[in-house]
Amino acid sequence: MTNQQPPQRFIPMSQLATDYPVLVIDTNAPLRELHNCLSERLNAALKYLNLMACTSLPDYAEHDINTVTNIARILLQDVNDVFRVIEQRGFDTPEVK
Repeated sequence: MTNQQPPQRFIPMSQLATDYPVLVIDTNAPLRELHNCLSERLNAALKYLNLMACTSLPDYAEHDINTVTNIARILLQDVNDVFRVIEQRGFDTPEVK
């Protein structure tokens, strides 16, 4: 006999700056809302990285480049976390025949 735990409603987002999760994802949120959330972050990250790719960085300090990459990392990690919830919900849904 296996004990299956019910899925958690609120799962923590990935974080590196804290020891305790402070941001969570509501796994019961409507898929459209989850999609809108990740879409907003992904589009922001892409626009941000496109802007940075078109910028000349010869005078920028190493600290500035680290800041740029960290911002992109945080946005893309958020996208990854929400996308995992959408995938799990999509794959857990029984197929309609």
